[in-house]
Amino acid sequence: MTLDHGDPGDAPAIPLPTAPLANEARPSPAEEARTIAAGTNTGTLASLTADGAPWASFITYGLLDGAPVLSVSRLAEHGRNLAADPRASIAIVTPDIPADPLAGTRITLAGFVERPTGDEADAARAAHLAAIPAAKYYIDYSDFTLWVLRIERVRWVGGYGRMDSASAAEYLAAQPDPIVAHAGPGIAHLNADHAEALLAMAQQLGGFPDAIAATCERADRYGLDLRVESPRGVARTRVGYAAPLSQISELRAATVELTRRARATH
Repeated sequence: MTLDHGDPGDAPAIPLPTAPLANEARPSPAEEARTIAAGTNTGTLASLTADGAPWASFITYGLLDGAPVLSVSRLAEHGRNLAADPRASIAIVTPDIPADPLAGTRITLAGFVERPTGDEADAARAAHLAAIPAAKYYIDYSDFTLWVLRIERVRWVGGYGRMDSASAAEYLAAQPDPIVAHAGPGIAHLNADHAEALLAMAQQLGGFPDAIAATCERADRYGLDLRVESPRGVARTRVGYAAPLSQISELRAATVELTRRARATH
């Protein structure tokens, strides 16, 4: 992960951990990007007009092994753009946008579009219909074309100061996180009923022994993102599980184990 922001000037400083983090394992940028792409079916397509000007438009997509599949009409301006110049990118924003939209996560997938053929065309059509069932009413019209975005570059942004790039190979080899999309009820339960456990995690495992409160903001297959309050201000920290999870049913046991470890170090 790279930090692309400079000196905040007179903005409030974010407190740093004063103790080592026990385990700060987190998804790679490629895994984060695959998770965002799999979490929705809409995005903003950037194509090029005949005179080379950028043209942004709303699109829907399915995923074929991670690659976006578009079904676009030549009657639409972006459809004509793609037919004339295959260079394109798609910006995708996570559906759970926070109160401050710039604190949310998003990706840009850039490359060029190509019409699939043979078996890939059948698979691409099925992938688009699986994500957009309503497309069955128009996908076979003669003015519609299936395009697959051949990804060349991936950029992931996880909010303020959290951003990184991934190669196409890294993105396509990664898998969507199996926990993120289903973790909402578990996170709500942790925050409502286990505030003391979260505080102990922040103090003993998350590098903030001076923490006075902590809440869980996200759970993924590797661990929890915690919002920490201390006399020095508000910060975020990471608390990793003992081992990665493969399904949402494992989340409860993993957080119980985190609680046990945090309390054992008191």
